[in-house]
Amino acid sequence: MRVTFLGHAGMYVETKHGSVLCDPFFNPAYFGSWFPFPANDQMDVSPYVNPDYLFLSHTHLDHFDAKFLEEHVNKDTTVLLPDHPLGLVEKWLRKLGFRNFIQTKNGQPMDVNGLKVMITSLVAPADGPLGDSGLSLDDGEVRIFNQNDSRPVDFEAFDAFGPYDAHFLQYSGAIWYPMVYRFPQKMKDALSSKKRVTQMERALRYAEQIGAPHIIPSAGPPCFLDDDLWHLNDFDRDPTNIFPDATVFLELVEKAGFCKGHLVIPQSVLEITPGHVEVTHPIPDDEVMKIFTDKRGHLEAYKARQADTLAAEKASWPRGQVEILPALKAWFEPVLEVADQTAVGIDDLLLLDLGEGGQIVIDFIERKVYEWDGVTPTRFKFVIDPALVEYCIINHEEDWVNHIFLSCRFEAERKGQYNEFLYSFFKCLSIERIEYAEGYYVEQRPDENLMECEGYMIQRRCPHLKADLARFGEVEDGVLTCTLHGWQFDLETGACLTSDDRKLFTKKIDTAPSTVTMAGADD
Repeated sequence: MRVTFLGHAGMYVETKHGSVLCDPFFNPAYFGSWFPFPANDQMDVSPYVNPDYLFLSHTHLDHFDAKFLEEHVNKDTTVLLPDHPLGLVEKWLRKLGFRNFIQTKNGQPMDVNGLKVMITSLVAPADGPLGDSGLSLDDGEVRIFNQNDSRPVDFEAFDAFGPYDAHFLQYSGAIWYPMVYRFPQKMKDALSSKKRVTQMERALRYAEQIGAPHIIPSAGPPCFLDDDLWHLNDFDRDPTNIFPDATVFLELVEKAGFCKGHLVIPQSVLEITPGHVEVTHPIPDDEVMKIFTDKRGHLEAYKARQADTLAAEKASWPRGQVEILPALKAWFEPVLEVADQTAVGIDDLLLLDLGEGGQIVIDFIERKVYEWDGVTPTRFKFVIDPALVEYCIINHEEDWVNHIFLSCRFEAERKGQYNEFLYSFFKCLSIERIEYAEGYYVEQRPDENLMECEGYMIQRRCPHLKADLARFGEVEDGVLTCTLHGWQFDLETGACLTSDDRKLFTKKIDTAPSTVTMAGADD
Protein backbone atom coordinates (compact mmCIF):
# COMPACT_ATOMS: atom_id res chain seq x y z
CA MET A 1 0.00 0.00 0.00
CA ARG A 2 1.23 3.47 -0.89
CA VAL A 3 0.00 6.65 0.78
CA THR A 4 0.81 10.12 -0.56
CA PHE A 5 0.27 12.81 2.05
CA LEU A 6 -1.49 15.87 0.59
CA GLY A 7 -1.40 18.18 3.60
CA HIS A 8 -3.54 18.57 6.70
CA ALA A 9 -5.86 15.49 6.68
CA GLY A 10 -5.49 14.95 2.94
CA MET A 11 -4.10 11.66 1.68
CA TYR A 12 -4.13 9.61 -1.52
CA VAL A 13 -4.10 5.88 -0.87
CA GLU A 14 -3.07 3.47 -3.62
CA THR A 15 -3.85 -0.22 -3.21
CA LYS A 16 -4.01 -3.20 -5.54
CA HIS A 17 -7.80 -2.88 -5.32
CA GLY A 18 -8.06 0.80 -6.20
CA SER A 19 -7.19 4.27 -4.96
CA VAL A 20 -8.88 6.38 -2.28
CA LEU A 21 -8.70 10.17 -1.98
CA CYS A 22 -9.31 11.34 1.59
CA ASP A 23 -10.18 14.86 2.84
CA PRO A 24 -8.23 17.00 0.33
CA PHE A 25 -7.74 20.55 1.65
CA PHE A 26 -6.00 23.16 -0.52
CA ASN A 27 -8.01 26.37 -0.28
CA PRO A 28 -8.24 28.58 2.83
CA ALA A 29 -11.17 27.85 5.14
CA TYR A 30 -13.28 29.72 7.67
CA PHE A 31 -13.25 33.22 6.16
CA GLY A 32 -9.62 32.91 5.12
CA SER A 33 -8.45 32.02 8.62
CA TRP A 34 -7.08 28.50 8.14
CA PHE A 35 -4.43 27.48 5.62
CA PRO A 36 -2.87 24.00 5.39
CA PHE A 37 0.50 23.63 7.14
CA PRO A 38 3.05 22.89 5.80
CA ALA A 39 2.12 24.79 2.63
CA ASN A 40 0.66 22.74 -0.23
CA ASP A 41 -0.26 25.62 -2.54
CA GLN A 42 2.52 24.85 -5.06
CA MET A 43 1.64 21.20 -5.41
CA ASP A 44 0.69 19.57 -8.71
CA VAL A 45 -2.66 17.98 -7.84
CA SER A 46 -3.29 16.32 -11.20
CA PRO A 47 -2.13 12.81 -10.10
CA TYR A 48 -4.75 12.73 -7.35
CA VAL A 49 -8.00 13.96 -8.92
CA ASN A 50 -9.19 10.73 -10.57
CA PRO A 51 -9.35 8.29 -7.68
CA ASP A 52 -11.46 5.17 -7.66
CA TYR A 53 -13.01 6.25 -4.35
CA LEU A 54 -13.49 9.47 -2.41
CA PHE A 55 -13.79 9.61 1.38
CA LEU A 56 -14.73 12.79 3.22
CA SER A 57 -14.80 12.26 6.95
CA HIS A 58 -17.18 15.15 7.68
CA THR A 59 -18.22 18.58 6.45
CA HIS A 60 -15.87 20.82 8.42
CA LEU A 61 -14.41 23.13 5.80
CA ASP A 62 -10.81 22.00 6.34
CA HIS A 63 -11.95 18.49 5.36
CA PHE A 64 -14.61 19.37 2.83
CA ASP A 65 -12.88 21.76 0.40
CA ALA A 66 -15.81 22.44 -1.90
CA LYS A 67 -13.80 24.61 -4.30
CA PHE A 68 -11.17 21.91 -4.83
CA LEU A 69 -13.75 19.15 -5.14
CA GLU A 70 -15.80 21.11 -7.67
CA GLU A 71 -12.87 22.30 -9.80
CA HIS A 72 -10.61 19.26 -9.76
CA VAL A 73 -12.05 15.92 -8.64
CA ASN A 74 -13.72 13.63 -11.19
CA LYS A 75 -17.48 13.62 -10.53
CA ASP A 76 -17.72 9.95 -11.56
CA THR A 77 -15.65 8.99 -8.52
CA THR A 78 -17.45 6.62 -6.18
CA VAL A 79 -17.96 8.18 -2.77
CA LEU A 80 -17.66 6.11 0.42
CA LEU A 81 -20.29 7.66 2.68
CA PRO A 82 -20.07 7.68 6.48
CA ASP A 83 -23.19 6.67 8.38
CA HIS A 84 -24.11 10.16 9.57
CA PRO A 85 -27.60 11.03 10.78
CA LEU A 86 -28.49 13.80 8.31
CA GLY A 87 -26.45 12.66 5.32
CA LEU A 88 -24.69 16.03 5.02
CA VAL A 89 -21.69 14.70 3.10
CA GLU A 90 -23.92 13.23 0.39
CA LYS A 91 -26.14 16.33 0.19
CA TRP A 92 -23.17 18.64 -0.22
CA LEU A 93 -21.46 16.41 -2.78
CA ARG A 94 -24.60 16.04 -4.90
CA LYS A 95 -24.75 19.84 -5.13
CA LEU A 96 -21.19 19.72 -6.55
CA GLY A 97 -22.16 17.14 -9.17
CA PHE A 98 -21.05 13.86 -7.62
CA ARG A 99 -23.48 11.04 -8.34
CA ASN A 100 -21.99 7.67 -7.35
CA PHE A 101 -22.26 6.71 -3.69
CA ILE A 102 -21.74 3.68 -1.47
CA GLN A 103 -23.50 3.98 1.89
CA THR A 104 -21.57 2.29 4.68
CA LYS A 105 -22.83 1.17 8.08
CA ASN A 106 -21.13 2.38 11.20
CA GLY A 107 -18.35 0.04 12.30
CA GLN A 108 -19.30 -2.67 9.80
CA PRO A 109 -16.58 -3.82 7.37
CA MET A 110 -17.61 -4.19 3.74
CA ASP A 111 -15.88 -5.49 0.64
CA VAL A 112 -15.58 -2.95 -2.17
CA ASN A 113 -14.19 -4.76 -5.20
CA GLY A 114 -11.60 -6.57 -3.11
CA LEU A 115 -10.81 -3.63 -0.80
CA LYS A 116 -12.02 -4.10 2.76
CA VAL A 117 -13.48 -0.83 4.05
CA MET A 118 -14.81 0.16 7.47
CA ILE A 119 -16.01 3.64 8.40
CA THR A 120 -16.56 4.37 12.07
CA SER A 121 -19.03 7.21 12.41
CA LEU A 122 -19.79 9.49 15.34
CA VAL A 123 -23.24 10.98 15.54
CA ALA A 124 -23.57 13.12 18.68
CA PRO A 125 -24.39 16.83 18.21
CA ALA A 126 -20.93 17.55 19.62
CA ASP A 127 -19.21 15.38 16.96
CA GLY A 128 -17.94 17.60 14.22
CA PRO A 129 -20.72 19.30 12.25
CA LEU A 130 -23.32 16.75 13.41
CA GLY A 131 -21.09 13.87 12.47
CA ASP A 132 -17.48 12.81 12.09
CA SER A 133 -15.80 9.59 10.99
CA GLY A 134 -12.61 7.62 10.49
CA LEU A 135 -11.66 5.23 7.71
CA SER A 136 -10.09 1.77 8.03
CA LEU A 137 -8.67 0.09 4.92
CA ASP A 138 -7.41 -3.46 4.36
CA ASP A 139 -6.03 -4.45 0.94
CA GLY A 140 -5.33 -8.03 2.00
CA GLU A 141 -1.76 -7.28 3.03
CA VAL A 142 -1.80 -4.02 4.97
CA ARG A 143 -4.32 -2.35 7.29
CA ILE A 144 -4.39 1.36 8.04
CA PHE A 145 -6.65 3.58 10.13
CA ASN A 146 -7.19 7.16 9.03
CA GLN A 147 -8.67 8.61 12.20
CA ASN A 148 -8.07 12.25 11.17
CA ASP A 149 -9.81 14.30 13.90
CA SER A 150 -12.61 11.92 14.81
CA ARG A 151 -12.85 10.70 18.39
CA PRO A 152 -14.26 7.18 18.47
CA VAL A 153 -15.45 5.81 21.80
CA ASP A 154 -16.01 2.12 20.97
CA PHE A 155 -13.01 -0.03 20.09
CA GLU A 156 -14.50 -3.46 19.55
CA ALA A 157 -14.82 -2.82 15.81
CA PHE A 158 -11.17 -1.82 15.56
CA ASP A 159 -10.09 -4.90 17.48
CA ALA A 160 -12.04 -7.06 15.04
CA PHE A 161 -10.74 -5.25 11.94
CA GLY A 162 -7.08 -5.08 12.97
CA PRO A 163 -4.31 -5.47 13.73
CA TYR A 164 -3.30 -2.24 12.04
CA ASP A 165 0.02 -1.47 10.42
CA ALA A 166 -0.24 2.34 10.42
CA HIS A 167 -2.41 4.94 12.13
CA PHE A 168 -3.01 8.53 10.94
CA LEU A 169 -4.47 10.89 13.56
CA GLN A 170 -4.91 14.43 14.78
CA TYR A 171 -2.85 15.61 17.75
CA SER A 172 -3.07 19.41 17.62
CA GLY A 173 -5.67 22.11 18.12
CA ALA A 174 -8.73 22.46 15.89
CA ILE A 175 -10.75 24.77 18.11
CA TRP A 176 -11.15 28.36 19.15
CA TYR A 177 -10.79 27.71 22.88
CA PRO A 178 -9.36 29.36 24.88
CA MET A 179 -7.75 31.89 22.50
CA VAL A 180 -10.91 33.87 21.73
CA TYR A 181 -12.10 34.10 25.33
CA ARG A 182 -11.70 37.32 27.26
CA PHE A 183 -10.04 35.62 30.19
CA PRO A 184 -7.25 37.22 32.26
CA GLN A 185 -3.97 36.49 30.49
CA LYS A 186 -2.63 34.35 33.32
CA MET A 187 -5.79 32.25 33.25
CA LYS A 188 -5.73 31.98 29.46
CA ASP A 189 -2.09 30.86 29.50
CA ALA A 190 -2.87 28.18 32.09
CA LEU A 191 -5.86 26.90 30.12
CA SER A 192 -3.89 26.91 26.87
CA SER A 193 -1.00 25.01 28.43
CA LYS A 194 -3.39 22.37 29.69
CA LYS A 195 -5.10 22.18 26.30
CA ARG A 196 -1.76 21.74 24.50
CA VAL A 197 -0.79 18.83 26.72
CA THR A 198 -4.16 17.08 26.96
CA GLN A 199 -4.82 17.03 23.21
CA MET A 200 -1.44 15.38 22.53
CA GLU A 201 -1.92 12.94 25.39
CA ARG A 202 -5.37 12.08 24.04
CA ALA A 203 -3.84 11.31 20.65
CA LEU A 204 -1.24 9.12 22.31
CA ARG A 205 -3.98 7.25 24.19
CA TYR A 206 -5.77 6.61 20.90
CA ALA A 207 -2.54 5.33 19.40
CA GLU A 208 -2.15 2.97 22.34
CA GLN A 209 -5.73 1.71 21.97
CA ILE A 210 -5.46 1.12 18.20
CA GLY A 211 -2.08 -0.53 18.65
CA ALA A 212 -0.52 0.13 15.24
CA PRO A 213 3.31 -0.01 15.30
CA HIS A 214 3.53 3.12 13.12
CA ILE A 215 1.82 6.45 13.71
CA ILE A 216 1.64 9.43 11.36
CA PRO A 217 0.52 12.83 12.73
CA SER A 218 -2.02 14.48 10.42
CA ALA A 219 -5.16 16.63 10.33
CA GLY A 220 -3.43 19.77 11.47
CA PRO A 221 -2.52 22.11 12.84
CA PRO A 222 -3.54 24.84 10.42
CA CYS A 223 -1.52 27.98 9.99
CA PHE A 224 -2.79 31.55 10.09
CA LEU A 225 -1.60 33.99 7.42
CA ASP A 226 -3.89 36.94 8.19
CA ASP A 227 -2.18 39.67 10.23
CA ASP A 228 -5.13 39.63 12.63
CA LEU A 229 -4.50 35.94 13.42
CA TRP A 230 -0.74 35.70 12.90
CA HIS A 231 -0.14 35.44 16.67
CA LEU A 232 -1.95 32.09 16.76
CA ASN A 233 0.95 30.35 15.00
CA ASP A 234 3.31 28.41 17.25
CA PHE A 235 6.64 29.80 16.10
CA ASP A 236 8.78 29.01 19.13
CA ARG A 237 7.25 25.93 20.72
CA ASP A 238 5.30 28.13 23.08
CA PRO A 239 3.93 25.95 25.91
CA THR A 240 0.79 28.13 25.93
CA ASN A 241 0.04 27.66 22.22
CA ILE A 242 -2.58 25.01 21.37
CA PHE A 243 -1.26 24.47 17.82
CA PRO A 244 1.98 22.46 18.27
CA ASP A 245 3.35 21.02 15.05
CA ALA A 246 4.09 17.38 14.24
CA THR A 247 7.68 17.51 15.48
CA VAL A 248 6.49 18.33 19.00
CA PHE A 249 4.06 15.42 19.04
CA LEU A 250 6.59 13.02 17.56
CA GLU A 251 8.93 13.70 20.47
CA LEU A 252 6.13 12.60 22.80
CA VAL A 253 5.60 9.49 20.67
CA GLU A 254 9.29 8.65 20.93
CA LYS A 255 9.22 8.99 24.71
CA ALA A 256 6.17 6.71 24.92
CA GLY A 257 8.10 4.02 23.07
CA PHE A 258 5.25 1.72 22.06
CA CYS A 259 5.11 2.87 18.43
CA LYS A 260 7.25 4.62 15.83
CA GLY A 261 6.29 8.06 14.56
CA HIS A 262 6.85 9.42 11.06
CA LEU A 263 7.04 13.04 9.95
CA VAL A 264 5.34 13.85 6.65
CA ILE A 265 4.86 16.96 4.54
CA PRO A 266 2.75 17.48 1.40
CA GLN A 267 3.80 14.94 -1.26
CA SER A 268 5.64 12.72 1.20
CA VAL A 269 5.12 9.11 0.08
CA LEU A 270 4.71 6.28 2.57
CA GLU A 271 5.31 2.73 1.36
CA ILE A 272 3.51 0.55 3.87
CA THR A 273 4.17 -3.16 4.14
CA PRO A 274 3.27 -5.49 7.02
CA GLY A 275 4.92 -4.02 10.09
CA HIS A 276 7.03 -1.53 8.14
CA VAL A 277 6.72 2.06 6.85
CA GLU A 278 9.22 3.73 4.52
CA VAL A 279 8.86 7.51 4.02
CA THR A 280 10.21 9.40 1.01
CA HIS A 281 9.97 13.19 1.05
CA PRO A 282 9.71 15.40 -2.07
CA ILE A 283 12.66 17.50 -0.83
CA PRO A 284 15.88 16.68 1.07
CA ASP A 285 15.51 15.85 4.76
CA ASP A 286 17.31 19.01 5.91
CA GLU A 287 14.86 21.14 3.94
CA VAL A 288 11.97 19.23 5.49
CA MET A 289 13.22 20.01 8.98
CA LYS A 290 13.77 23.66 8.05
CA ILE A 291 10.00 24.01 7.58
CA PHE A 292 9.68 23.38 11.31
CA THR A 293 12.89 24.95 12.63
CA ASP A 294 12.33 28.10 10.55
CA LYS A 295 8.55 28.10 10.62
CA ARG A 296 8.41 31.89 10.55
CA GLY A 297 10.36 32.00 7.28
CA HIS A 298 8.17 29.27 5.77
CA LEU A 299 4.99 31.12 6.71
CA GLU A 300 6.27 34.54 5.63
CA ALA A 301 6.87 33.19 2.11
CA TYR A 302 3.49 31.41 2.18
CA LYS A 303 1.81 34.59 3.34
CA ALA A 304 3.28 36.58 0.45
CA ARG A 305 2.05 34.02 -2.11
CA GLN A 306 -1.46 34.04 -0.60
CA ALA A 307 -1.81 37.81 -0.09
CA ASP A 308 -4.10 38.32 -3.09
CA THR A 309 -6.25 35.32 -2.15
CA LEU A 310 -6.69 36.60 1.39
CA ALA A 311 -7.41 40.16 0.23
CA ALA A 312 -10.08 38.90 -2.17
CA GLU A 313 -11.65 36.80 0.58
CA LYS A 314 -11.95 39.77 2.94
CA ALA A 315 -13.22 42.05 0.16
CA SER A 316 -16.04 39.58 -0.53
CA TRP A 317 -17.58 39.89 2.93
CA PRO A 318 -20.96 41.65 2.74
CA ARG A 319 -21.47 44.86 4.68
CA GLY A 320 -24.74 46.70 5.12
CA GLN A 321 -26.66 44.32 2.86
CA VAL A 322 -28.83 42.82 5.60
CA GLU A 323 -30.95 44.14 8.48
CA ILE A 324 -29.50 41.71 10.98
CA LEU A 325 -31.98 41.84 13.88
CA PRO A 326 -35.18 41.09 11.92
CA ALA A 327 -33.33 38.48 9.85
CA LEU A 328 -32.09 36.63 12.94
CA LYS A 329 -35.47 36.94 14.64
CA ALA A 330 -37.25 35.38 11.66
CA TRP A 331 -34.60 32.66 11.40
CA PHE A 332 -33.83 31.75 15.01
CA GLU A 333 -37.20 31.98 16.77
CA PRO A 334 -38.81 29.04 14.92
CA VAL A 335 -35.72 26.98 15.78
CA LEU A 336 -35.87 28.06 19.41
CA GLU A 337 -39.55 27.14 19.58
CA VAL A 338 -38.77 23.43 19.13
CA ALA A 339 -35.42 23.42 20.99
CA ASP A 340 -36.79 22.12 24.29
CA GLN A 341 -33.77 20.19 25.54
CA THR A 342 -31.29 22.68 24.13
CA ALA A 343 -32.98 25.76 25.56
CA VAL A 344 -33.30 24.19 29.00
CA GLY A 345 -29.67 23.10 28.82
CA ILE A 346 -28.60 26.72 28.20
CA ASP A 347 -31.28 28.40 30.35
CA ASP A 348 -29.89 31.92 30.04
CA LEU A 349 -29.28 34.84 27.68
CA LEU A 350 -26.64 35.28 25.00
CA LEU A 351 -25.55 38.72 23.83
CA LEU A 352 -24.39 39.01 20.21
CA ASP A 353 -22.34 42.20 20.14
CA LEU A 354 -22.09 43.05 16.44
CA GLY A 355 -20.78 46.59 16.81
CA GLU A 356 -22.39 48.68 14.08
CA GLY A 357 -24.62 45.66 13.40
CA GLY A 358 -26.32 46.09 16.77
CA GLN A 359 -26.44 44.31 20.12
CA ILE A 360 -28.81 41.40 19.97
CA VAL A 361 -30.03 39.05 22.68
CA ILE A 362 -30.82 35.40 22.05
CA ASP A 363 -33.05 34.53 24.99
CA PHE A 364 -33.07 30.79 25.62
CA ILE A 365 -35.52 31.18 28.51
CA GLU A 366 -38.26 32.99 26.63
CA ARG A 367 -36.99 31.66 23.27
CA LYS A 368 -36.96 35.07 21.68
CA VAL A 369 -34.50 37.26 19.75
CA TYR A 370 -34.52 40.99 20.47
CA GLU A 371 -32.42 44.12 20.85
CA TRP A 372 -30.41 44.32 24.07
CA ASP A 373 -31.53 47.01 26.50
CA GLY A 374 -27.97 47.71 27.58
CA VAL A 375 -28.70 46.72 31.18
CA THR A 376 -29.97 43.15 31.51
CA PRO A 377 -27.08 40.83 32.35
CA THR A 378 -26.33 37.93 30.04
CA ARG A 379 -24.37 34.82 30.89
CA PHE A 380 -22.81 34.50 27.43
CA LYS A 381 -21.44 37.05 25.01
CA PHE A 382 -20.01 36.82 21.50
CA VAL A 383 -18.35 39.82 19.85
CA ILE A 384 -18.48 39.26 16.08
CA ASP A 385 -17.78 41.34 12.98
CA PRO A 386 -21.28 41.94 11.54
CA ALA A 387 -19.98 41.10 8.05
CA LEU A 388 -19.55 37.46 9.10
CA VAL A 389 -23.10 37.32 10.43
CA GLU A 390 -24.40 38.95 7.25
CA TYR A 391 -22.59 36.29 5.24
CA CYS A 392 -24.22 33.52 7.27
CA ILE A 393 -27.64 35.13 6.85
CA ILE A 394 -27.31 35.67 3.09
CA ASN A 395 -26.04 32.12 2.53
CA HIS A 396 -28.28 30.66 5.24
CA GLU A 397 -25.39 28.85 6.86
CA GLU A 398 -27.03 26.51 9.32
CA ASP A 399 -23.79 25.77 11.20
CA TRP A 400 -22.03 28.84 12.58
CA VAL A 401 -19.40 26.68 14.25
CA ASN A 402 -18.32 25.59 10.74
CA HIS A 403 -17.96 29.19 9.67
CA ILE A 404 -17.67 31.84 12.37
CA PHE A 405 -16.41 30.02 15.46
CA LEU A 406 -13.65 27.95 13.85
CA SER A 407 -12.46 31.09 12.09
CA CYS A 408 -11.34 32.45 15.48
CA ARG A 409 -12.57 35.83 14.18
CA PHE A 410 -14.65 36.57 17.25
CA GLU A 411 -14.33 37.07 20.99
CA ALA A 412 -16.27 35.29 23.69
CA GLU A 413 -17.20 35.83 27.32
CA ARG A 414 -19.04 33.59 29.72
CA LYS A 415 -19.95 33.42 33.36
CA GLY A 416 -19.34 29.93 34.68
CA GLN A 417 -18.39 26.78 32.86
CA TYR A 418 -18.51 25.67 29.27
CA ASN A 419 -21.99 24.84 28.01
CA GLU A 420 -22.11 22.23 25.24
CA PHE A 421 -25.75 22.98 24.41
CA LEU A 422 -24.88 26.54 23.39
CA TYR A 423 -22.48 25.46 20.66
CA SER A 424 -24.78 22.62 19.61
CA PHE A 425 -27.48 25.22 19.04
CA PHE A 426 -25.26 27.13 16.65
CA LYS A 427 -24.64 23.89 14.71
CA CYS A 428 -28.37 23.31 14.43
CA LEU A 429 -29.86 26.44 12.91
CA SER A 430 -32.61 24.65 11.04
CA ILE A 431 -35.65 22.67 12.08
CA GLU A 432 -34.14 19.47 10.67
CA ARG A 433 -30.88 19.91 12.55
CA ILE A 434 -32.40 20.97 15.86
CA GLU A 435 -34.93 18.13 15.73
CA TYR A 436 -32.08 15.67 15.37
CA ALA A 437 -30.19 17.20 18.29
CA GLU A 438 -33.32 17.25 20.41
CA GLY A 439 -34.02 13.59 19.66
CA TYR A 440 -30.45 12.69 20.56
CA TYR A 441 -30.62 14.51 23.89
CA VAL A 442 -33.99 12.97 24.76
CA GLU A 443 -32.46 9.53 24.30
CA GLN A 444 -29.58 10.24 26.64
CA ARG A 445 -30.66 8.66 29.87
CA PRO A 446 -28.54 6.88 32.46
CA ASP A 447 -27.51 3.57 30.96
CA GLU A 448 -29.12 0.39 32.14
CA ASN A 449 -25.62 -1.01 31.73
CA LEU A 450 -24.10 -0.03 35.06
CA MET A 451 -20.70 -0.72 36.55
CA GLU A 452 -19.21 -0.80 40.01
CA CYS A 453 -16.62 1.80 40.90
CA GLU A 454 -15.16 2.67 44.29
CA GLY A 455 -18.27 1.59 46.19
CA TYR A 456 -20.72 3.18 43.76
CA MET A 457 -22.86 1.94 40.93
CA ILE A 458 -22.39 4.31 38.04
CA GLN A 459 -23.42 4.43 34.42
CA ARG A 460 -20.81 2.77 32.27
CA ARG A 461 -20.99 5.31 29.45
CA CYS A 462 -19.68 8.83 29.94
CA PRO A 463 -22.50 11.42 29.81
CA HIS A 464 -20.36 13.58 27.52
CA LEU A 465 -19.80 11.49 24.37
CA LYS A 466 -20.65 8.01 25.66
CA ALA A 467 -17.07 6.80 26.07
CA ASP A 468 -16.75 3.48 27.88
CA LEU A 469 -15.74 4.31 31.46
CA ALA A 470 -14.61 0.73 31.96
CA ARG A 471 -11.81 1.56 29.55
CA PHE A 472 -11.29 5.25 30.14
CA GLY A 473 -12.47 5.94 33.68
CA GLU A 474 -9.92 6.82 36.35
CA VAL A 475 -10.72 7.77 39.96
CA GLU A 476 -8.64 9.97 42.24
CA ASP A 477 -9.80 11.69 45.43
CA GLY A 478 -13.45 11.00 44.68
CA VAL A 479 -13.27 12.46 41.17
CA LEU A 480 -13.94 10.26 38.17
CA THR A 481 -12.11 11.38 35.03
CA CYS A 482 -13.01 10.16 31.57
CA THR A 483 -9.50 10.22 30.19
CA LEU A 484 -10.65 10.07 26.57
CA HIS A 485 -11.85 13.66 26.58
CA GLY A 486 -10.87 14.83 30.06
CA TRP A 487 -14.35 15.36 31.51
CA GLN A 488 -14.59 15.00 35.27
CA PHE A 489 -17.41 14.03 37.64
CA ASP A 490 -17.88 14.03 41.40
CA LEU A 491 -18.31 10.36 42.21
CA GLU A 492 -20.57 10.96 45.18
CA THR A 493 -23.04 13.37 43.60
CA GLY A 494 -22.57 12.75 39.89
CA ALA A 495 -22.06 16.47 39.31
CA CYS A 496 -20.00 17.35 36.25
CA LEU A 497 -16.92 19.38 37.18
CA THR A 498 -16.10 20.23 33.58
CA SER A 499 -19.41 21.60 32.40
CA ASP A 500 -22.75 22.33 33.93
CA ASP A 501 -24.96 20.37 31.57
CA ARG A 502 -23.99 16.74 32.10
CA LYS A 503 -24.65 14.58 35.15
CA LEU A 504 -23.30 11.11 35.87
CA PHE A 505 -25.72 8.57 37.27
CA THR A 506 -24.20 7.34 40.53
CA LYS A 507 -25.57 5.49 43.55
CA LYS A 508 -23.65 4.42 46.62
CA ILE A 509 -23.61 0.71 47.31
CA ASP A 510 -24.75 -0.14 50.82
CA THR A 511 -22.03 -2.69 51.34
CA ALA A 512 -19.20 -1.25 49.36
CA PRO A 513 -16.26 -3.49 48.55
CA SER A 514 -12.86 -2.58 49.91
CA THR A 515 -11.20 -2.44 46.48
CA VAL A 516 -11.98 -0.74 43.21
CA THR A 517 -13.72 -3.04 40.75
CA MET A 518 -14.57 -1.68 37.37
CA ALA A 519 -16.34 -3.80 34.80
CA GLY A 520 -14.11 -5.19 32.12
CA ALA A 521 -14.31 -3.71 28.65
CA ASP A 522 -16.23 -6.73 27.36
CA ASP A 523 -18.43 -7.34 30.43
